Amino acid sequence: MKNWKNVQRYQLAILVVLIVAIASASYAFAAANTVPDTKAGAGSGEISGYVASSVHYVLNATTPTTIDSVTFTLDSTPKAGSTIKIKIGGTWFSCTNVAAEVTCELTGITVSPATSLEAVIAD
Repeated sequence: MKNWKNVQRYQLAILVVLIVAIASASYAFAAANTVPDTKAGAGSGEISGYVASSVHYVLNATTPTTIDSVTFTLDSTPKAGSTIKIKIGGTWFSCTNVAAEVTCELTGITVSPATSLEAVIAD
């Protein structure tokens, strides 16, 4: 009978050692994780538009009913990397700028469906 109790104590001791070892390893793994600092916030600022002037439609030299490009001047220079697009004839086109001078190359737009010009500029 004494021998059986010793075996049970020995098994219990091994079980406790295993549980402590697993718990320690889990804690060590969790303690090793790092999370970088991050930022979050809210605020407000004025959103003002640009004023476009000197809008010029460049017609195709061979087929003058086709518009090759549109150029216009903004009242101020957009920030570097700004997105500039125009919508003409129901299609959006990307534009480029040099300072406040904007050029938009078009494809497949004829004069007849070009009844309006919409410009979007996002800093």
